[in-house]
Amino acid sequence: MTSATTTTTATPGAVLTRVTGTLAEARPLRDAGLYELVRVGAHGLLGEIIRFTGDAAVLQIYEDTTGLALGAPVVATGAPLTVALGPGLLGAILDGVGRPLRELAAASGDFVAPGAAAPTLDPARRWRFEPRAAVGDQVAAGDLLGVVEEQPGFEHRVLVPPGAGGEVVELRGGDVTVDEPVGRLGDGTVVRLAQRWPLRQPRPVAERLPADRPLVTGQRVFDLLFPLAEGGTIAVPGGFGTGKTVIEHGLARHAAADVVVFVGCGERGNEMAEVVQEFPRLVDPRSGRPVMERTVLIVNTSNMPVVAREASVYLGVSIAEYYRDMGYRVAVMVDSLSRWAEALRDIAARLQEMPGEEGYPTHLASRLGQLYERAGRARVHGTPARTGAVSLVCAVSPPGGDFAEPVTQASLRVAGGLWALDPALAQKRQFPAVDWATSYSLYVDATASWLTERAGVPWAELRARVLGLLQRDAELREIAGLLGHEALQDRDRATIEVARMVREHLLGQSAFDPNDASSSVEKTGCMAQLAVATLDAAEAALDAGATIDELELVAVRRAFAALRTGPGDELPARAAAVEAAIAALHRRPAGGAP
Repeated sequence: MTSATTTTTATPGAVLTRVTGTLAEARPLRDAGLYELVRVGAHGLLGEIIRFTGDAAVLQIYEDTTGLALGAPVVATGAPLTVALGPGLLGAILDGVGRPLRELAAASGDFVAPGAAAPTLDPARRWRFEPRAAVGDQVAAGDLLGVVEEQPGFEHRVLVPPGAGGEVVELRGGDVTVDEPVGRLGDGTVVRLAQRWPLRQPRPVAERLPADRPLVTGQRVFDLLFPLAEGGTIAVPGGFGTGKTVIEHGLARHAAADVVVFVGCGERGNEMAEVVQEFPRLVDPRSGRPVMERTVLIVNTSNMPVVAREASVYLGVSIAEYYRDMGYRVAVMVDSLSRWAEALRDIAARLQEMPGEEGYPTHLASRLGQLYERAGRARVHGTPARTGAVSLVCAVSPPGGDFAEPVTQASLRVAGGLWALDPALAQKRQFPAVDWATSYSLYVDATASWLTERAGVPWAELRARVLGLLQRDAELREIAGLLGHEALQDRDRATIEVARMVREHLLGQSAFDPNDASSSVEKTGCMAQLAVATLDAAEAALDAGATIDELELVAVRRAFAALRTGPGDELPARAAAVEAAIAALHRRPAGGAP
């Protein structure tokens, strides 16, 4: 949570002099610092200093200000907005400033009471700490001191905090709470399981590494056509009902990430309630354990104070960087970045700043850039040597589905890829409803060799062939819409039929089919190769004198559909069935219209 335990330093006579919604002004506040936390009023509402004018400070308050009166006392805490990082984060459900919602609900009911406070990490829970260093060892920032089993099979690594180091003077194991000392270093640092970190400050790394390997999502349209690299960033714009949230839920469950941080930023309360109810029931297909055991949920719904939305995204990224420093791959899902930008616009308007395009602050692009820059793959500080990654997938909700609006455009300037969602495809029940003509990824070339080696197929070549097929299909369907399907040549009709198979079975997936909800790299590569082989065989048969009615494409499509929905251990047998159907394509008698 925030640094509520920090010693407060009251400026004599500091009181509220103006209140405008969640924005307030207090004076005199001469000794406080920018972005320092304050407690406001009799309930101790949580706020933050965002501007100084003489001895007056402008505060943004993270809670409902109803009933707040002029003259209410303001107390500075002496510290910025921070988060407690340690064992117990996995499986937690936090609000935008790091308070655990379960504890708040138990204390005050379904609605957060003004000034409610609860520590992010359970102060009473005891953890079994196993030292991995010894007294007398020389350690530096990031070195491993010990481990805790945070979840079954998950090793939480307790590291030397950034900026600390020296000789290990004391280190003990046993059952301890997150706040009890477990050791001491020569520089005076007291080692605890928990450490605090300012939300807006990126955690340091030893070296930034190139994004040369994919974060396998399990969604064929992404892994094949628009891959996301480990440590990469992707913007997912789409209008209402295009499946942004469903895609992020699927990634949280099936992506090859060790830890998932899901940030519900300004979304509807009933939608987030569904997430909170659903995630604990989801089962991780790799471990058989609940997905929630490797997930942190950060919930700041549309009925919560708007300024807490701005903090919620930084909270999620800070938690992700903490697990990255342990050497884990972390995926951060933000739903949605548009609500975060709206919070910036609301704050800027109350500050009477000069508005930019559509009322957003002029610094929107730079703030987005700073956020996206916190993603990345890196060699982290400390020994043993570790490599971790923070991958960022941000949903964007453009009004009316207009991708020309400022948040989408600002995201495209800094994101490494675009997964554009098309409402027309969503209406046709194509899932994921990705517009392959608009979407792109800057990680295609960097990840191609890894994917080729893993799948055993020429990945880049297959991707180019599939995209070319889809583009040609769009052109032919436009012509057919004008002249009729019968006006097309047999070769063009074959292209349309194979493209239909690609759209429905290669790129389309069913989230309700356990064998189709996620696709391995090997299965995706196999299906792409067989789709291209189908087109080549059909064109060869037509060139040899066959007609489109003599090609039994229905048999290939049925075998291809069976391959799509088959279990992983049956992949070779089902692929052989598709190959047999392709081989017999031009030798079959007329099978009727496909």
